[in-house]
Amino acid sequence: MRVSKWSERLFGTPIFDPVVTASFMIPLLYLVAFLIIPVLAMLAVAFEYNGSFSLHWFTSILTSDYYISFRPEGTFSQLITMPNGEQIYYVQGVDFGVILNSIIVSVSVMILTTILGTIFAFVMARYDFPGKNIVRILLFVPLLVTPFVNVFIVKKMFLPDGLINWIFYDILHVFPHRIVIDGLIGVIVAQTMTYYPIVYLNAYASFINIDPTLEEQAENLGSRGFHLFRTVTFPLALPGIAAGATLVGIFSLEDLAAPIVFQGNPLARKLMSFQIYSAFTSGFNVGSPQLAALALIMLTIAILMFLGIRKYVSMRQYAMLSKGGRWKPRVAKPKGWQAVLIYFVVLPMLLISIFPQVGVVLLAFSKSWAGTWPDGFTTAHIKSIITQPDIERVILNSVMYSTVAIVVIILLSLTASYASSRFKKSKLGPVLDSLATIPIAVPGIVIAMSYFFFFAKVFPDTPLDPTNLLGFNPAMVLVLAYSIRRLPFAARSISAGIQQVHVSLEEVALNLGASRWKALTGILIPLILLNLLGGAMLSFVYCMSETSVGITLGSINPDYYPITARMVELMTSAVGSANLAAALGVFLMTVQIIAIVLANVITKQRYSFIGLT
Repeated sequence: MRVSKWSERLFGTPIFDPVVTASFMIPLLYLVAFLIIPVLAMLAVAFEYNGSFSLHWFTSILTSDYYISFRPEGTFSQLITMPNGEQIYYVQGVDFGVILNSIIVSVSVMILTTILGTIFAFVMARYDFPGKNIVRILLFVPLLVTPFVNVFIVKKMFLPDGLINWIFYDILHVFPHRIVIDGLIGVIVAQTMTYYPIVYLNAYASFINIDPTLEEQAENLGSRGFHLFRTVTFPLALPGIAAGATLVGIFSLEDLAAPIVFQGNPLARKLMSFQIYSAFTSGFNVGSPQLAALALIMLTIAILMFLGIRKYVSMRQYAMLSKGGRWKPRVAKPKGWQAVLIYFVVLPMLLISIFPQVGVVLLAFSKSWAGTWPDGFTTAHIKSIITQPDIERVILNSVMYSTVAIVVIILLSLTASYASSRFKKSKLGPVLDSLATIPIAVPGIVIAMSYFFFFAKVFPDTPLDPTNLLGFNPAMVLVLAYSIRRLPFAARSISAGIQQVHVSLEEVALNLGASRWKALTGILIPLILLNLLGGAMLSFVYCMSETSVGITLGSINPDYYPITARMVELMTSAVGSANLAAALGVFLMTVQIIAIVLANVITKQRYSFIGLT
């Protein structure tokens, strides 16, 4: 056989192999065609002014007080008098402009979720206390994604007659006045309660993987308590914590649920994600270069956050010499004061944090909810899921979009992981690995915007043209967006499985005359089947609950709504029903619970439902 230098350079094989070549080229071409090129199409629009290259749109944004203001406007909080004469604290934050507001919210959520997630992870990883298994189950409740409805419940929790004021004002008398949150503060609180489990999962995995002898050595040298945690434990767990915090920052930046629910306050509308979304819903300015420039600014911030955290983590050494050995994680009975903190501080915090998901279920089965608690019981809203044709249609649409996307995701993640893991000498390997990972750092609303410009330009006046409002069929566009957005999660699962299968097993088959295809399908795939199925199921759940693309491109034509587009309509429309939206939320929660259970059973391990672990 003829040796090819270009094949060895590009694909890591001295002899041309069609299976290896396809493993590189299929995911590479797909990612270039449906991630890089659409972003470049949006880039071309953003940098064009009067028919020539210009920074005009970026300059107009970055010099406008509406987008960036170093002189904040408004009052962070104020004491207002209600019609009944009672005074309440109304907390909303101050306005720094759209871009700075988004950054401040994102950073605030990162800090708060890191604190909460790390506390819960440390308690669960290091202490053995009565009721721990129940707490472990409760910590999975906030992982259940119910777009819009859980934020709606968070907002109700902080109303004058909501749960928080009932506990801390009416019962414990901790608050001097009732507290109402709104605006940017409402967004921060809602996102914190939604995203802290991402940090928890990553931090927990990091804590239980720390070599206990390192902490024991520090204790022998006199380090104790918080000093030990600050100088040894936390630094060793930092890669996992930073990974979770990075995801939280990006998710916060792109989040639409909280700004939409709190949009009654003008401050909640002054976030980049909402500005782009509102252009879609209003139809005003949706295809403007200024909007494209704003989306690119959001993308730049997200990528800088992603790369910045990775750079910071890579500058320090976290390797443990005994990593790979067998040890028991340090688990101890809590001391008296530690037990008090666990049961009277940490556990109440957890119970409050899971109330949004509990509230979704209560709302779905309630007739009304005007005060602290829901009134009446009914199954009518749940029955509507299978009796109302429009609700049935959106569920079937989402199932169809997600199923097709999963087929694509499996093909892409399998080929990309196989190519980048098995052929490390290839020049294309690192490029492919980066392209398969980078969608984590790309906000969904940016993908929605880039697809809008790309498909409007490439397929004008066709069912793929988003500007063709009555004739637009978003099915293909949504499948493409889902497959790009959720690819990294399945790819990580499959890549981990491939790395656990020694390459010699495939080499033996090749030496005995088997083709590369036979070695791949007959040996490698059966050995990583559990990883493949686990990653596919979890990616399916992500696709079903996809929000950013679903409520923008997916909401253009009502006949093709996915679930999330119908949910936001129910939550914001004057004739909508929060109860029916909650019923759809319960359906999504059920799908997610089934996926978690099946993933755990299939993979024989506790799976990271959201995160980088």
